[in-house]
Amino acid sequence: MDALQRLRLGMLSRALFALLALGLIGACLASDLLAPLSLMREFANQRDIFVAQGLRHLALVGGALLPALALGLPLGLVATRSRRWRDGLFSVLNVFQTLPSIAVFGLLIAPLAALAHAVPWLGELGVSGIGVAPAIIALVLYSLLPVVRNTYAGLAGVPATTLEAARGMGMTSRQILWRVELPLALPVILSGLRIVTVQAIGLTVVAALIGAGGFGAFIFQGLGQYAIDLVLLGAIPTIVLAVIADFLLQLLVAASRPPGTR
Repeated sequence: MDALQRLRLGMLSRALFALLALGLIGACLASDLLAPLSLMREFANQRDIFVAQGLRHLALVGGALLPALALGLPLGLVATRSRRWRDGLFSVLNVFQTLPSIAVFGLLIAPLAALAHAVPWLGELGVSGIGVAPAIIALVLYSLLPVVRNTYAGLAGVPATTLEAARGMGMTSRQILWRVELPLALPVILSGLRIVTVQAIGLTVVAALIGAGGFGAFIFQGLGQYAIDLVLLGAIPTIVLAVIADFLLQLLVAASRPPGTR
Protein backbone atom coordinates (compact mmCIF):
# COMPACT_ATOMS: atom_id res chain seq x y z
CA MET A 1 0.00 0.00 0.00
CA ASP A 2 2.88 2.32 0.79
CA ALA A 3 4.46 1.44 -2.55
CA LEU A 4 1.21 2.27 -4.36
CA GLN A 5 1.11 5.69 -2.72
CA ARG A 6 4.73 6.41 -3.61
CA LEU A 7 4.20 5.32 -7.21
CA ARG A 8 1.20 7.67 -7.46
CA LEU A 9 -0.79 5.13 -9.44
CA GLY A 10 -4.26 5.97 -10.67
CA MET A 11 -7.50 4.75 -9.13
CA LEU A 12 -7.92 1.95 -11.68
CA SER A 13 -4.41 0.63 -11.08
CA ARG A 14 -4.93 0.70 -7.31
CA ALA A 15 -8.26 -1.09 -7.60
CA LEU A 16 -6.75 -3.79 -9.84
CA PHE A 17 -3.88 -4.28 -7.40
CA ALA A 18 -6.36 -4.65 -4.52
CA LEU A 19 -8.44 -7.20 -6.47
CA LEU A 20 -5.29 -9.15 -7.33
CA ALA A 21 -4.16 -9.22 -3.69
CA LEU A 22 -7.62 -10.27 -2.45
CA GLY A 23 -7.79 -12.92 -5.18
CA LEU A 24 -4.47 -14.43 -4.11
CA ILE A 25 -5.53 -14.47 -0.47
CA GLY A 26 -8.89 -16.00 -1.38
CA ALA A 27 -7.20 -18.68 -3.47
CA CYS A 28 -4.91 -19.61 -0.58
CA LEU A 29 -7.85 -19.84 1.81
CA ALA A 30 -10.00 -21.83 -0.62
CA SER A 31 -7.27 -24.37 -1.34
CA ASP A 32 -5.65 -26.82 1.07
CA LEU A 33 -2.42 -24.81 1.12
CA LEU A 34 -3.06 -23.39 4.59
CA ALA A 35 -5.09 -26.30 5.96
CA PRO A 36 -2.21 -27.83 8.00
CA LEU A 37 -1.83 -24.64 10.04
CA SER A 38 -3.21 -24.88 13.56
CA LEU A 39 -4.79 -21.46 13.06
CA MET A 40 -6.90 -22.78 10.18
CA ARG A 41 -7.95 -25.79 12.25
CA GLU A 42 -9.03 -23.41 15.00
CA PHE A 43 -10.98 -21.41 12.42
CA ALA A 44 -12.71 -24.57 11.21
CA ASN A 45 -13.79 -25.37 14.77
CA GLN A 46 -15.00 -21.81 15.42
CA ARG A 47 -16.44 -21.02 11.98
CA ASP A 48 -20.00 -20.15 13.06
CA ILE A 49 -18.85 -18.16 16.08
CA PHE A 50 -16.24 -16.41 13.92
CA VAL A 51 -18.88 -15.27 11.43
CA ALA A 52 -21.17 -14.06 14.23
CA GLN A 53 -18.38 -12.13 15.95
CA GLY A 54 -17.26 -10.67 12.62
CA LEU A 55 -20.75 -9.35 11.93
CA ARG A 56 -20.90 -7.98 15.49
CA HIS A 57 -17.56 -6.22 14.95
CA LEU A 58 -18.80 -4.59 11.75
CA ALA A 59 -22.09 -3.63 13.41
CA LEU A 60 -20.26 -1.91 16.28
CA VAL A 61 -18.03 0.02 13.89
CA GLY A 62 -20.98 1.06 11.73
CA GLY A 63 -23.08 1.90 14.78
CA ALA A 64 -20.34 4.26 15.96
CA LEU A 65 -19.49 5.88 12.62
CA LEU A 66 -23.03 6.90 11.68
CA PRO A 67 -23.71 8.92 14.89
CA ALA A 68 -20.16 10.32 14.75
CA LEU A 69 -20.77 11.65 11.25
CA ALA A 70 -24.28 12.87 12.11
CA LEU A 71 -22.89 14.86 15.06
CA GLY A 72 -19.41 15.68 13.76
CA LEU A 73 -20.30 17.26 10.42
CA PRO A 74 -22.67 19.89 11.88
CA LEU A 75 -20.24 20.57 14.73
CA GLY A 76 -17.44 21.08 12.21
CA LEU A 77 -19.64 23.57 10.37
CA VAL A 78 -20.36 25.40 13.65
CA ALA A 79 -16.62 25.51 14.38
CA THR A 80 -16.03 27.09 10.98
CA ARG A 81 -18.65 29.78 11.49
CA SER A 82 -17.92 30.73 15.13
CA ARG A 83 -14.48 31.07 16.72
CA ARG A 84 -15.98 31.25 20.23
CA TRP A 85 -17.71 27.89 19.77
CA ARG A 86 -14.66 26.44 18.02
CA ASP A 87 -12.27 26.98 20.92
CA GLY A 88 -14.63 25.45 23.50
CA LEU A 89 -15.65 22.58 21.23
CA PHE A 90 -12.10 21.47 20.45
CA SER A 91 -11.14 21.73 24.11
CA VAL A 92 -13.95 19.36 25.13
CA LEU A 93 -13.28 16.90 22.30
CA ASN A 94 -9.55 16.87 23.06
CA VAL A 95 -10.36 15.70 26.59
CA PHE A 96 -12.25 12.66 25.27
CA GLN A 97 -9.43 11.88 22.84
CA THR A 98 -6.77 11.84 25.55
CA LEU A 99 -8.63 9.47 27.91
CA PRO A 100 -7.53 5.81 27.76
CA SER A 101 -10.13 3.73 25.95
CA ILE A 102 -10.42 1.10 28.68
CA ALA A 103 -11.03 3.88 31.22
CA VAL A 104 -13.87 5.32 29.13
CA PHE A 105 -15.50 1.90 28.81
CA GLY A 106 -15.21 1.43 32.57
CA LEU A 107 -16.57 4.89 33.42
CA LEU A 108 -19.70 4.27 31.36
CA ILE A 109 -20.69 1.08 33.20
CA ALA A 110 -22.15 2.66 36.35
CA PRO A 111 -24.16 5.55 34.78
CA LEU A 112 -25.63 3.38 32.03
CA ALA A 113 -26.57 0.64 34.51
CA ALA A 114 -28.28 3.26 36.71
CA LEU A 115 -30.04 4.75 33.68
CA ALA A 116 -31.35 1.35 32.59
CA HIS A 117 -32.60 0.72 36.13
CA ALA A 118 -34.31 4.13 36.36
CA VAL A 119 -35.87 3.94 32.88
CA PRO A 120 -36.98 0.33 32.32
CA TRP A 121 -37.84 0.75 28.63
CA LEU A 122 -34.22 1.66 27.91
CA GLY A 123 -33.18 -1.60 29.51
CA GLU A 124 -35.65 -3.43 27.28
CA LEU A 125 -33.96 -1.80 24.28
CA GLY A 126 -30.64 -3.25 25.38
CA VAL A 127 -29.12 -0.28 27.21
CA SER A 128 -27.04 -1.52 30.14
CA GLY A 129 -23.71 -1.02 31.84
CA ILE A 130 -22.04 -3.65 29.69
CA GLY A 131 -22.49 -4.75 26.12
CA VAL A 132 -23.21 -2.79 22.96
CA ALA A 133 -24.48 0.51 24.43
CA PRO A 134 -21.33 1.63 26.30
CA ALA A 135 -19.17 0.37 23.44
CA ILE A 136 -20.94 2.50 20.84
CA ILE A 137 -21.04 5.57 23.10
CA ALA A 138 -17.31 5.33 23.78
CA LEU A 139 -16.51 4.78 20.11
CA VAL A 140 -18.60 7.80 19.13
CA LEU A 141 -16.79 9.98 21.66
CA TYR A 142 -13.42 8.88 20.27
CA SER A 143 -14.56 9.42 16.68
CA LEU A 144 -15.89 12.95 17.07
CA LEU A 145 -12.61 14.86 17.21
CA PRO A 146 -11.16 13.63 13.86
CA VAL A 147 -14.52 14.17 12.12
CA VAL A 148 -15.02 17.68 13.53
CA ARG A 149 -11.40 18.70 12.99
CA ASN A 150 -11.28 17.53 9.37
CA THR A 151 -14.66 19.06 8.59
CA TYR A 152 -13.43 22.35 9.99
CA ALA A 153 -10.10 22.10 8.15
CA GLY A 154 -11.82 21.29 4.87
CA LEU A 155 -14.34 24.11 5.07
CA ALA A 156 -11.77 26.61 6.34
CA GLY A 157 -9.46 25.67 3.47
CA VAL A 158 -11.89 26.79 0.77
CA PRO A 159 -10.25 29.83 -0.92
CA ALA A 160 -11.83 33.16 -0.07
CA THR A 161 -11.72 34.16 -3.74
CA THR A 162 -13.89 31.17 -4.62
CA LEU A 163 -16.48 32.20 -2.02
CA GLU A 164 -16.43 35.78 -3.27
CA ALA A 165 -16.98 34.57 -6.83
CA ALA A 166 -19.94 32.47 -5.69
CA ARG A 167 -21.47 35.45 -3.89
CA GLY A 168 -20.91 37.59 -6.97
CA MET A 169 -22.91 35.08 -8.99
CA GLY A 170 -25.84 35.65 -6.65
CA MET A 171 -25.69 32.36 -4.77
CA THR A 172 -27.24 32.23 -1.31
CA SER A 173 -25.35 31.05 1.77
CA ARG A 174 -27.09 27.69 1.59
CA GLN A 175 -26.21 27.29 -2.08
CA ILE A 176 -22.59 28.23 -1.42
CA LEU A 177 -22.39 25.62 1.35
CA TRP A 178 -23.82 22.74 -0.68
CA ARG A 179 -22.47 23.58 -4.13
CA VAL A 180 -19.10 25.14 -3.36
CA GLU A 181 -17.80 24.60 0.19
CA LEU A 182 -18.77 20.96 0.78
CA PRO A 183 -17.58 19.65 -2.63
CA LEU A 184 -14.21 21.39 -2.19
CA ALA A 185 -13.90 20.23 1.45
CA LEU A 186 -14.98 16.65 0.70
CA PRO A 187 -11.44 15.18 0.26
CA VAL A 188 -10.38 16.47 3.67
CA ILE A 189 -13.62 15.28 5.29
CA LEU A 190 -13.19 11.82 3.78
CA SER A 191 -9.60 11.75 5.06
CA GLY A 192 -11.02 12.29 8.54
CA LEU A 193 -13.51 9.49 7.97
CA ARG A 194 -10.62 7.21 6.96
CA ILE A 195 -8.80 7.95 10.22
CA VAL A 196 -11.96 7.42 12.26
CA THR A 197 -12.84 4.13 10.56
CA VAL A 198 -9.43 2.56 11.10
CA GLN A 199 -9.41 3.84 14.70
CA ALA A 200 -12.88 2.45 15.39
CA ILE A 201 -11.97 -0.98 13.98
CA GLY A 202 -9.07 -1.17 16.43
CA LEU A 203 -10.88 0.23 19.47
CA THR A 204 -13.77 -2.18 18.98
CA VAL A 205 -11.36 -4.94 19.98
CA VAL A 206 -11.07 -3.38 23.45
CA ALA A 207 -14.87 -3.20 23.71
CA ALA A 208 -14.91 -6.99 24.02
CA LEU A 209 -13.75 -6.51 27.62
CA ILE A 210 -17.20 -5.16 28.52
CA GLY A 211 -19.11 -7.87 26.67
CA ALA A 212 -19.66 -6.06 23.37
CA GLY A 213 -18.34 -8.97 21.30
CA GLY A 214 -16.45 -8.70 18.05
CA PHE A 215 -13.04 -10.10 17.15
CA GLY A 216 -11.70 -8.89 20.48
CA ALA A 217 -13.59 -11.75 22.14
CA PHE A 218 -11.19 -14.22 20.50
CA ILE A 219 -8.16 -12.15 21.46
CA PHE A 220 -9.00 -11.89 25.16
CA GLN A 221 -10.21 -15.48 25.32
CA GLY A 222 -6.92 -16.59 23.80
CA LEU A 223 -4.92 -14.45 26.21
CA GLY A 224 -6.79 -15.97 29.14
CA GLN A 225 -6.15 -19.51 27.92
CA TYR A 226 -2.61 -18.87 26.66
CA ALA A 227 -3.86 -19.96 23.22
CA ILE A 228 -2.00 -18.07 20.51
CA ASP A 229 -4.26 -19.49 17.78
CA LEU A 230 -7.31 -17.82 19.33
CA VAL A 231 -5.42 -14.54 19.67
CA LEU A 232 -4.46 -14.66 15.99
CA LEU A 233 -8.00 -15.63 15.04
CA GLY A 234 -9.14 -12.26 16.37
CA ALA A 235 -6.07 -10.15 15.58
CA ILE A 236 -5.53 -11.05 11.93
CA PRO A 237 -9.12 -10.29 10.75
CA THR A 238 -9.00 -6.99 12.65
CA ILE A 239 -5.82 -6.01 10.83
CA VAL A 240 -7.28 -7.11 7.49
CA LEU A 241 -10.45 -5.09 8.09
CA ALA A 242 -8.42 -1.99 8.95
CA VAL A 243 -6.23 -2.34 5.85
CA ILE A 244 -9.20 -2.89 3.52
CA ALA A 245 -11.12 0.06 5.01
CA ASP A 246 -8.06 2.29 4.74
CA PHE A 247 -7.49 1.29 1.10
CA LEU A 248 -11.12 1.77 0.03
CA LEU A 249 -11.37 5.16 1.70
CA GLN A 250 -8.10 6.21 0.07
CA LEU A 251 -9.77 5.47 -3.26
CA LEU A 252 -12.77 7.58 -2.24
CA VAL A 253 -10.49 10.45 -1.22
CA ALA A 254 -8.69 10.27 -4.56
CA ALA A 255 -12.01 10.16 -6.45
CA SER A 256 -13.37 13.20 -4.58
CA ARG A 257 -10.43 15.45 -5.48
CA PRO A 258 -10.98 17.90 -8.34
CA PRO A 259 -9.40 16.88 -11.67
CA GLY A 260 -5.75 17.82 -11.89
CA THR A 261 -5.13 17.62 -8.13
CA ARG A 262 -4.89 13.81 -7.74
